[in-house]
This record gives sequence, C-alpha cells and structure tokens, in this order.
Amino acid sequence: MKNSPFKIFILDDDVWYSELLEYHLSLNPDYELKKFHSAKECFASLHERPNVITLDYSLPDKNGDEVLKRIKEQNPDTEVIIISGQEDVATAVDLLKKGAYDYIVKDEETPERLWSTINKIRENVSLRHEITKLREEIGQKYDFSNVIIGNSEPIKKVFAMMDKAAKTNITVTINGETGTGKELVAKAIHYNSTRKKAPYVAVNVAAIPRELIESELFGHEKGAFTGAVSRRLGKFEEANKGTIFLDEIGELDVSLQAKLLRVLQEKEISRVGGNTVVPVDARIIVATHKNLAEEVKNGNFREDLYYRLLGLPVLLPPLRDRGSDILILAKHFIEAFSKENGLDKKSLSEAAQKKLLSYSFPGNVRELRAIVELAVVLADEEQIQEHDINLTAGNTEKDFLATERTLKAYTTEIIQRFLDKYDYNVLYVADKLDIGKSTIYRMIQNKELTIKDV
Repeated sequence: MKNSPFKIFILDDDVWYSELLEYHLSLNPDYELKKFHSAKECFASLHERPNVITLDYSLPDKNGDEVLKRIKEQNPDTEVIIISGQEDVATAVDLLKKGAYDYIVKDEETPERLWSTINKIRENVSLRHEITKLREEIGQKYDFSNVIIGNSEPIKKVFAMMDKAAKTNITVTINGETGTGKELVAKAIHYNSTRKKAPYVAVNVAAIPRELIESELFGHEKGAFTGAVSRRLGKFEEANKGTIFLDEIGELDVSLQAKLLRVLQEKEISRVGGNTVVPVDARIIVATHKNLAEEVKNGNFREDLYYRLLGLPVLLPPLRDRGSDILILAKHFIEAFSKENGLDKKSLSEAAQKKLLSYSFPGNVRELRAIVELAVVLADEEQIQEHDINLTAGNTEKDFLATERTLKAYTTEIIQRFLDKYDYNVLYVADKLDIGKSTIYRMIQNKELTIKDV
C-alpha cells in the first residue's frame, strides 16, 4: 500500500521567496507542496491537515504569534517552522515555547536548513506512525479471543469478567493453577483498557530475593544500601499511568505487605533510603495460585491487604475442566509450531484426541503445548498418532482421581489402561481385573474401549 503524501504548506507574502522554497523542496518527489500568501488563505485549507507549515513571521494580515496559535489549536500534530527576516533570540525562544518546531532566519542557508529540519520532522512522523501501528498490532494480539483460546462455558465466564475489568480501573485478582495463563489475561486487560498507551510492568514476586523485593517495587536512593551507587526507580514508578501486574502475590513477605497496602491506599511511594513521597497512578492486577482467604486464616497474608486487593476476581479454570477446549488448543499449538518451524500441517488422529481428553494436565495449558509440540516432531505421518503423545506415566497415575467422574467413567479408564499396558490381551486383562471377558468385548463393540492389532 502506497504511503500518504507528506504535505507541506508554504506561507509567505513574498511571492519570489515562496517560489524559491517551493522549488527547493520540490526536489523531493514525495512532498506535496502548496503556497499561500496570506494567513486567511492558509486557514481556509487547514482541514487538509498538512504535516508541516513554513510560516513567515511578518505577514501583512496576521501576527506570527496569532497564526501559530490558530494552527496548533486546529491541527496540534502539524509542525510549524518559523521563517523570519530578523534574528531575535527572545522572540525565537517565545515561539518555540508556544509550539513552533524551529525558528530559521532568512539568509542564503535557509533552504538547506529548512530541508534538514523537514527531514527530521518526517522521520518523527514515520516513527509516530510506526508506534501507532505497533500499538494497534498489540491490541489485536491481546484481543480476548486471541489470548484465551476456547469456547467452553468456563472460558466464556472468564471473557465476561475480563471485559468488565477492561472497562474500569478496578483492582483485579486473577486466581488459577500454574500454567493456566494468568499473565496473558493481565496483559489482555491492560491492552484493552484506557491505559493501553501507558506502560505495562510485570513483576514475579516469587522470583525476586526477599532482600531485594522492596527496592524492586519502590526503588531506592543513592547510598540507600551497599551497592546502591545511583538512584533507581521502582516498578511502581515505571508503571505510572499504566498497569503493574504482581504475579504470585501470595509469596510477598508479610513485612512488605503493610507498605504495599499504603501504596494502594495513598497512591504514593517512598523509595528505599529516601524521605520524598512520590505520587503514583498505577492500575493494580495481581495473580496467585494460592487461596488468599486461607492464607489470611493461617496468618500468612494481611486481612486488610486481602480485601484491598480483592477487587474484581477472575478465576481461570484448570485445563481438565475445559472439555473440548483441549482439542481446540491442541490444534492451535500444532498449527503455530508447524508454521514457526516450516513443517507440514499435521492433525490429531482419533486415538490421539482420545488420549489427550483422558489426561488431566496438571501443568495445564503450558503442559499441553509442550506435549503437542513434541508430538509434531515425533510424528512420521500427516496424522499425529496415539504413540506420539507422550504423557508422563507418573502424572497420569497421580492425577487419575483429580477430576470428579462417574463410576462408569472410572471403570472404563481402568480397563483401557490395563488393555494398553498388557498389549490388548482381553483374556489376561479380564483375569487380572476379575471381570468377565464378555464385559470387555461388549465395551469394545460399543466403542467405549479401543484396542489395536498387535
């Protein structure tokens, strides 16, 4: 797609001089130029939103101050370059304070200086456009449906809560097991909120040594402790006007919980070793895999901080409670991994799908991704087979009772595991489990159990 032309207005009542500037700037074919000999003519065309206006300070119909003010009021993004016949430092400084980009004195070097200044402006405009584009891409990347993939009922409830969180500045507490995607949810809330253009700062409380966490969060002054050779801003100051995400908040030392509470209440911090109070405006999102209410009862978490943080709760369900989302996620990970590594697209066989659905995924989405990516590498065919799905035997046994199911479902899984283990020898399994072989054959016929030719 072709870029929009870079529009430059030349406003000068000296016809010969305006033509000189026009000729010089027209050497760049990307510039779209227009000349005006009065402020009135220029004002009538401001709706065209020029990128730059070169302004002769001494116009017959308007004072340069008035023209600059009108331009910046109507088009704040338009850069104004003052071109004057007088070298008046006080006037130049005053105009720069009022929003002029540069002040150039008319002499033989003016065209070259103007060329250089406009090039700098154009670079800045391109940078601004690039930043805007990146922000749009980030917004799309963190669209709720791109962050949390699935359409199960538990996930639909999560979407609803994320939407409510994004529309307000309420503190958000995200609860969920390890690997459920708590930080992705925090980012999605931030990049869909009114604070999306401000910083998003993430801090894993559990990953920072106890003796450093205070300095990390609130900053420190020079000489506050051994090794503090200069002032350092903390994460709260970095997140000013934006969002700070405190992951694993349940691991925060009790001694620091009081200071965090004060920050939430007063919206101000004091750096370690300093007496100055610094105001901060950061939206708080916290996450934990712990039950904070239980931590309060056990004396590990301050009750007043717990209620202050509670805000809007977002509960991320474990993968084992999301049903067919397992297959939707698996397909997504297969496609993404294949694309990243230049591999042919693969699909899951029916047996592979069944194997995934029968597993409880103690590591949640993170574990599913690792399992599926390995399966893509191991698969020798277009379809990923059951034997390509590597589940840790220890985890499989350990999490057998992790989900609540019917007795029939448990029975079916037990029989299937024994069939898999003993090479689908129905007679041997029937004897081992002390059940009738006809029961197993009937379940196979009803497709409740699967066997392989061996």
